[in-house]
Amino acid sequence: MKMARQDGMLITYALGSCIGICLYDPLIRLAALVHIMLPLNMETGRTSPLKYADTGICETLRQMEARGGARARITAKIAGGARMFEVAGNGNLGNIGQRNIESTHLVLRREGIRLLREDVGGTVARTLLFDAATGQACIRSYGKPELIF
Repeated sequence: MKMARQDGMLITYALGSCIGICLYDPLIRLAALVHIMLPLNMETGRTSPLKYADTGICETLRQMEARGGARARITAKIAGGARMFEVAGNGNLGNIGQRNIESTHLVLRREGIRLLREDVGGTVARTLLFDAATGQACIRSYGKPELIF
C-alpha cells in the first residue's frame, strides 16, 4: 500500500487475480493504492494485513483517517480479479480473482465506501496507475486501449 497527498502517481503492476484498490479523499487530495492478493486474512499476526481484502482495505482506511481523510468523503475505484488459470473441477481455487472481487465489494459496502468505477474479471493482467492530484485512474492491459476513469 502506498499513499500520496496532492500530487504523485501511485502504480501497481501485474494485477492478475489480485485487486488494485484506489481510495481517494477529493477534498484534501489524499490518495491510497492497495494491492490485495487474497480475499480473507486467516493468518492474523503472521503476515502483512495489507495483502488481504478484508484487512487491507480496513488498514488503509485507518491510515487515511490518521492523515486527515474522512470516511464520508472517501471513494473507491478497483481493477483486477482476472481468471489467470484454468483449474479442473468445480472448486473455487482456480477462480481466486472472482473471490477477490466479491470480498472487495463486501468490505467496501461494509465500510461505507462508495465504489465509483471498476474494471474487473476477464483473463488478462492489468497495470493500474492512480493520480493523487486528480483522483483519476488509468488501466493498461496487453492488447487493449488504455482505460481512464
